[in-house]
Amino acid sequence: MTEQSIRLNGNGQSSSEQNKGSIAEYEEGALYVSDPSLRCYGGVATITPPFQPLKNTWTFWFDTPSSKIKQSAWGSSMRKIHTICTVEDFWSLHNSLHPPSKLIMGSDLYCFKHYIEPKWEDPICENGGKWTIISQRLKADGWWLRTLLAVLGEQFLHGDIICGVVINVRSKQEKISIWTKNAADEASQLSLGKQWKAFLGCVEQIGFIVHDDAKKFDRLAKIRYCI
Repeated sequence: MTEQSIRLNGNGQSSSEQNKGSIAEYEEGALYVSDPSLRCYGGVATITPPFQPLKNTWTFWFDTPSSKIKQSAWGSSMRKIHTICTVEDFWSLHNSLHPPSKLIMGSDLYCFKHYIEPKWEDPICENGGKWTIISQRLKADGWWLRTLLAVLGEQFLHGDIICGVVINVRSKQEKISIWTKNAADEASQLSLGKQWKAFLGCVEQIGFIVHDDAKKFDRLAKIRYCI
């Protein structure tokens, strides 16, 4: 990140000011805390050295039930929310968002490496798959935060295979998934799954489904790996 990008963008507006203009399009009540005084949009303009850079740059995406109804193709209703590259930026954005338990039913919140779209068709994702943990609603908030901290903090031995993470908010439960590339790399996939369970203190069995199988068989897709 350059010193110029920390201060202002080319038109004289801070990055956070630009974000405030675009966020109005995102059904704020569905995603952001209701009290504007609590919002910190995490724009790079608010960060002054020394700051703590993340190893990778990450983009958050959001999808709501109302926008899914209008979509012409799967994934076309997903919208970029914000891109982060420092620890400070993450906490600023995280503190501005509702926790998963407060999101509208049917919502999906994604955090992916900035050059990867959260879609099966993305060239990096297409040969991969995902580990999924099913959580009760009250437990999901903590598990989601721990997952983000482990992924963004590069805590996994084979973190290079991670594409991103997603939480699906549903009526009775929530699903948290880690998307990875190279589904055929069994050793790396199993190592990652075991570490994830350990980070969360999860004792339930979790499974890994290959994206190709999910595309072909939908909910009937078989679990490739299990821990």
